[in-house]
Amino acid sequence: MSDLVALAVVVPIVGSLAAFVAGVARSESGWPVAVVACLVQLAVAAQLAVTAFTDGTINYVVGGFEAPYGIELVVDGLSATMIVLIAVVSLGVLAYARRAGPRSNPFYAVYLLLVTGLTGMSVTADLFNMYVFLEITGLAAYALVASGDRGRSAVAALKYLLVGTVGASLFLLGVGYAYIDTGTLNMADLGMKLAENGYDATLTQAAFAFIVVGLFIKVAVFPLHTWQPDAYAGAPDSVSAFISALVSTVAAYALLRIVYTVFGAAFLANNELANVILVGGAVVSIVVGSLLAISQSEVKRMLAYSSVSQFGLVVAAISIGNVTALMGAAVHLVGHAIMKGGLFLTAGLVATETGARRVEEFDGLVQRSPLGAGAFGALAVAMVGIPPTIGFAGKWYVAVGAAESGSWALLAVIVGSTLLTLAYFARLVERMFFREPSDDLEPAGEAVADGGETAGVSLGMQAAVVAAVVAAVALGFAVFGYSDQLRPTIEVLLS
Repeated sequence: MSDLVALAVVVPIVGSLAAFVAGVARSESGWPVAVVACLVQLAVAAQLAVTAFTDGTINYVVGGFEAPYGIELVVDGLSATMIVLIAVVSLGVLAYARRAGPRSNPFYAVYLLLVTGLTGMSVTADLFNMYVFLEITGLAAYALVASGDRGRSAVAALKYLLVGTVGASLFLLGVGYAYIDTGTLNMADLGMKLAENGYDATLTQAAFAFIVVGLFIKVAVFPLHTWQPDAYAGAPDSVSAFISALVSTVAAYALLRIVYTVFGAAFLANNELANVILVGGAVVSIVVGSLLAISQSEVKRMLAYSSVSQFGLVVAAISIGNVTALMGAAVHLVGHAIMKGGLFLTAGLVATETGARRVEEFDGLVQRSPLGAGAFGALAVAMVGIPPTIGFAGKWYVAVGAAESGSWALLAVIVGSTLLTLAYFARLVERMFFREPSDDLEPAGEAVADGGETAGVSLGMQAAVVAAVVAAVALGFAVFGYSDQLRPTIEVLLS
């Protein structure tokens, strides 16, 4: 069974190579290869999740070397959640991309390489290998953003590359300080040795600062978010959905994992500056991200700034650091991936069908694209946090966790974030359902589908959007049972 952990990382690598090689024999043959790889990935992830939740944590050491000397892979309730989420979202976006594109074999090869990096970040228990997978994720994401056929995509990818490289470099610098201080890179071993060395050691504090700031860039915490709006808005619609759903989500998971596995709750309790970094980043991101979202006229940029605000909630949960708040962080990560990925897919569907990409162009959208307007409205309601959606459940756990810890000012910001989220989504809902259609726009279906016909809205695109809406609601009902299963993992993380 433990070999399945390694297989979760190997499958998308093999699929990536197969998609690239298949292009030699036949162009545009990458999609079926990618689908098969993602289906196998989903089966492996589901089996690992069942085992982790029923039998406990799965440990696997690459090459048979005992930890902390060998490279350890670990699947517990939290990492199992991430790998299942990655597999599900990857498959859903593939269904959308079949018609929406891009459809070249190199695209699908890089797509699966990104799945590899995200999966590796989720299961690794070695800090240097976290950096390796972080770099794989970054390089693949830069390439996917640049895969659009407009100059805007190339510029956005270059900006993403430059800012992302700074984040990865800071992360690696922090890893180096931690290694100098302890002589080990295994996360659990690092945690024990850092505690023995004392939480006020200069190297320990420097390692924390560099690692957290590096990951803040990857998560897109304000004001280190500057790569995100351009990357999300400039990328092809399927890529925007994929990276918005997973890249910052897994980076936020890595932040949670490292803060509590490597440094520990005691480190936060004994270092006021560490708390200031986390709380400050959370509050500023929640408030400023929402205000910037309100001011946007392009829908995809509005959704990008919304992510800055939503990940502020996750950082807030990490700073609170009790069981309820961290369960809220896990639920919100899953919910945000489903809801925000679905919103980007819906925005792409609407643009393909009607040409609308700006806020003012959404007037009367329900008459021109009933499915697009309905799905966007439902997912917007979920993002605001209206029961019984998963958006409500995640915010509820984080808010309750803040109340339990006595963080009343942070609680006020968390509650206020709901009103701020309502502010920028309500204007779109009002335009879609309560205004007359604007002047006719040209549909954005300029791509060419297999067989030569003009690409329009396909069944796969519609199915992906509907699945996101259904999941956003259904997962809201499943949250409480899931939280009971996740609680032991969170308790171990905080011990």
